[in-house]
Amino acid sequence: MKNKIFTALCILFGLMMVNSGLNKFFNYMPMPEMSEEMMLIMEAFMTIKWILPLVAIVEIVGGALIAIPKTRALGAIIILPVMVGIFVHHLVHDLSGIGIALILFAINIWVLVANWSKFEPIIKGK
Repeated sequence: MKNKIFTALCILFGLMMVNSGLNKFFNYMPMPEMSEEMMLIMEAFMTIKWILPLVAIVEIVGGALIAIPKTRALGAIIILPVMVGIFVHHLVHDLSGIGIALILFAINIWVLVANWSKFEPIIKGK
């Protein structure tokens, strides 16, 4: 039962990341109302033209990999920097979205812990 829940959460997590990445390219979801501070942050992201496409590609690739059981560990490590950024952003600038960010971050950490045996040789240098 635990394995089925884990798999379902990984698939949902992956689909959310792929959806978020595709939205950065195709803009099919409406943008929420943003504060003045958030507008400045988004303007800065738009000024650096390569940031949002890079994040989108990482979200699409990482999300697809995390949804597939054989590549789940690789997907989790690829998407981790983006998830840290999302979590810290909501923690500092937009507390209203911290709930979903925390849940997604926890799923990402859970996948990393569940696949720890795949990362252990890299960390221990064996």
